[in-house]
Amino acid sequence: MINKTLKIILGATLLCTLSPSLFAQRPTTATHVSRADIMTVFEHMEETIDQQIRVVDIGDEVNVGVGILQRIGTRTEGESVNAIVHHRITEVYYVLSGSGTLVTGGEISGDVEFPADNVSVLVLIGPSGARTVINGQTKTISAGDIVVIPAGVPHGFRNIQDQITYLSIRVDPSQVLPTGYEHPSLQD
Repeated sequence: MINKTLKIILGATLLCTLSPSLFAQRPTTATHVSRADIMTVFEHMEETIDQQIRVVDIGDEVNVGVGILQRIGTRTEGESVNAIVHHRITEVYYVLSGSGTLVTGGEISGDVEFPADNVSVLVLIGPSGARTVINGQTKTISAGDIVVIPAGVPHGFRNIQDQITYLSIRVDPSQVLPTGYEHPSLQD
């Protein structure tokens, strides 16, 4: 395992050394998303469950979005779960508070694509759709947990006791999200 990891690191280092053009498109500064920014956007969520905080160009035509979500108690009886699938965006959840049973993968039916002009598609999640899922993998997630959901994997919650609040780091390799986006509540 260590040898394989070392080979990957050495290979990546060699590739970067031999490919100066990789660095030509790289940003030269970091982007800070402060706790204050997160809380400001959270306080402006109103009736929505998902708000994008920022979308950052990290070079090589890749964006990373940072969003905050809060879902209030839900219970799904039986095996089927209403799920969402993002076709181009990988999400990494970091749970801030609460807990819920996350269902990923499984057998899908009832494909419904979101309209291309939908604000969620344009600003939050890129091309996506809704699905009904059965026989998915279930995992209770709670504060401090991290979940990586690759593009194309349906996901939804079966059981949220009270609420679950989490950050979503959205890896956008096709730059379908608006580069440079900043939530309106953060603008001067």
